[in-house]
Amino acid sequence: MLKVLFVCLGNICRSPMAEAVFRELIKRDGMENYIMVDSAGTGSWHIGEPPHRGTSKILRENHISDEGLFARKITLKDLDEFDYIVAMDSDNKESIHALRAGLPEEKVSILLDFVPEIKNKNIPDPYYTGNFSEVYSLVEKGCKNLYEHIKSVHFNGHGS
Repeated sequence: MLKVLFVCLGNICRSPMAEAVFRELIKRDGMENYIMVDSAGTGSWHIGEPPHRGTSKILRENHISDEGLFARKITLKDLDEFDYIVAMDSDNKESIHALRAGLPEEKVSILLDFVPEIKNKNIPDPYYTGNFSEVYSLVEKGCKNLYEHIKSVHFNGHGS
């Protein structure tokens, strides 16, 4: 099974939003038995908490469930178990690399690396900006492109 981990700072806004959006994409395509998705934060402030109310609201508005999502902190084990570790911004990516010296550069990406037409690769943190709609739009584009990339590389471009 291919494993994808989305990572942000506290795991209550951006990364659980990406997890929920990505989970919905694989569910719609019947790929739940082939791709597993999770999310984590680089900080421990919100461990055990559900997604931020702004994240939950924007997901509901887009008919995407946030059921079963609770914040957790990224672990060293995650670095070994996940095939794709996808950060929401360059600070998150640096924090991931700081967990283990020698972690291959290509193992960790930024979600918007998969959206070449967007120049600023950092997804703003809505915990501070309050702009959950903007973040959802960026996350949705990134997740769709990442999913297409994964299908083309690992599943010959096809879902089930």
